[in-house]
This record gives sequence, structure tokens and C-alpha cells, in this order.
Amino acid sequence: MQTSKIDLNELAQLTELFYLFNSGRHLNRSTDAALWHELEQQAEQYQHLFTSLGFDLRIDGRGFAWFHDEDGNQNINKQSRQLALLLMVIFDHQADNGRSLGQFYQWTIDNTLLDEVYEKHQELLDAEELDQDALAKILDNAVRKGFAAQENNHWRLLTSVYRYLDHFEAITEQASESDVLAHEEDE
Repeated sequence: MQTSKIDLNELAQLTELFYLFNSGRHLNRSTDAALWHELEQQAEQYQHLFTSLGFDLRIDGRGFAWFHDEDGNQNINKQSRQLALLLMVIFDHQADNGRSLGQFYQWTIDNTLLDEVYEKHQELLDAEELDQDALAKILDNAVRKGFAAQENNHWRLLTSVYRYLDHFEAITEQASESDVLAHEEDE
């Protein structure tokens, strides 16, 4: 078996990309075009090298990349669960207002929107001990992890949020299929 050789000289941003991904962050084409271009140009070599080092680099064609970790530590899982809950209630709110979920990266998320979301889903958010101030902190953490960008007095979701939207849509599809099966059994 012949192993392909990696020319580290061609991987100009190796250190920066490794530190970014290893810290649990996402790389987004829209917020870091230069690093994205480097990754795109040498994607196969970066993936091969990181795989050899025991990392699973995932590159999504919608414009984001990350180190996938099946295990994840408990703190990251808590943060991810909180972000997932917040995104779910934001998506629900936006859908109720006729906004296209696939255009989430164009939405402006400000304190007014967070107040509306909190008011609508207060019982659910309170059960998770998330008050209105916590919602802004979750979004600030999302900025650090590459899921959102802070712009003036608001946040904008980045394409890496597709990871959550894909899960939400899969859950919705499974629930819909279960409802159809339950209805067919009742007949």
C-alpha cells in the first residue's frame, strides 16, 4: 500500500487552522475568507494530515468546516445543548413570522428579538434555567465558537448553524413520519 506524502510547505496556514479547529471553533467562509481559501485549495492534504493525527476534519460545501468529535466533553455538550435550544426557539419564532429558515444567515438577531423569543418560550427556557440575560451570553459564546458574528448591536448567524438546522429538520421529518405511521395504524 502506497501512502501519499504531504508537503507541509504547501500547508501555509496549518498552525492557524489547527488551533482554530482544536479549540472547538468553526471556520466560516463568510467571516474568514483567506483561511477558507487556503483550506479549500488544500482540502485533501489538510484532511489527510488531520486524519493521520487522529482528528476528523469535516468540510461542508455550504461554507464551513470543523473538527468533528463524537465524544465531546460535558461542558461543550452543555453549551451545545443551550445553543441548540436557543436556535430552536429562534427558528420557531422566525418560522411563525414567515421567515425562511434556509435564509437564517440574513437575519438580524437583537435584544428585541431575544425578548420576543423569551416571552413566547419562557416556560421552556426557564425549565433550562435560561433567562433573558443568558440568551445573549449563549450568542456571545456562539461568536467564540464560530456559529455567529457580532455586528454593532446585534448578532448574525453563520453558515455553520446549518449543522443545527439539519438536525432540526431531521427531527421534524422523523416526527412527521411517526405521525403518519400512527395515523395509518389507527385506521
